[in-house]
Amino acid sequence: MSIQFTIAQYVATHVAAVDKELELAIPKQWDIPIALREAMQYSLMAGGKRLRPIFVIAAAEALGGMIDAAMPIACAVEMIHTYSLIHDDLPAMDNDDYRRGKPTNHKVFGEAMAILAGDALLTQAFYCAAQVFRNPAISAEQALAIIEELAIFSGAKGMVGGQAADSLGEQGITHLEEMNYIHRHKTGDLIVFSLKSGGRVAGASEEQLNALEQFGYQIGLAFQIQDDILDIIGDEQKLGKPIKSDEKQHKVTYPYLLGLEASQDKIKQLTLEAKEAIVAANFPYPDRLLQLADYLVNRDS
Repeated sequence: MSIQFTIAQYVATHVAAVDKELELAIPKQWDIPIALREAMQYSLMAGGKRLRPIFVIAAAEALGGMIDAAMPIACAVEMIHTYSLIHDDLPAMDNDDYRRGKPTNHKVFGEAMAILAGDALLTQAFYCAAQVFRNPAISAEQALAIIEELAIFSGAKGMVGGQAADSLGEQGITHLEEMNYIHRHKTGDLIVFSLKSGGRVAGASEEQLNALEQFGYQIGLAFQIQDDILDIIGDEQKLGKPIKSDEKQHKVTYPYLLGLEASQDKIKQLTLEAKEAIVAANFPYPDRLLQLADYLVNRDS
């Protein structure tokens, strides 16, 4: 069995486990307007790579941690990611009609309910993350650090700040430094949170937390560049959305600034640097993180 097949199985197994938990993450007994619950569930359970939850789990496992301890954070970060996609797709933002091969949330439920569904998923994420307090193996200090970083990495200093910079800089970006800032925060910050929170639930040292942060930013940028490339040469059926949307929206991307070949070389460099950070930090079980790095940047969807 090849490593690629092994890591594919690993991802599929944990995606199924995360999906099962997400089905229960909005308690059925809560009195929520039906339309709001349906809009939340529509996007949350629409599929996707579940990249961020997988990183939470893989980081915990790299230190011998338990999946059960990491799962509340895995669900929380997927809710944050999903809310950001709902809002990104709105007419005032990217104005997209399809996400993951299905009509976007606002196309099904209307703009107002889509906004509210995103708001509700954002706040529900903090409810899920707070459940780490219920695990006796996780100290109050660890749990508080996780909640604090979730707010930092997903908020104005993190993902939302990156989205704002992207919106403000559209069609006016001329330097890689500007693009790196956007990608570092819009994409990288939530990946870094995922890795560090998985490390925290498993008792990571400061050195290991720093390595996870470096790994996350390098892989996050490589992941985004690969997205830019797939938007040019990808398969619409596999991607679940039209290609060349960046070009149609006149967005400046890595391939636009560097060219396709140089962008592919940049992905290889970033992936190597990410893996070197993990190897140097003496994780007891680093293999899955190292395999994930290659798996993600070699994807075709």
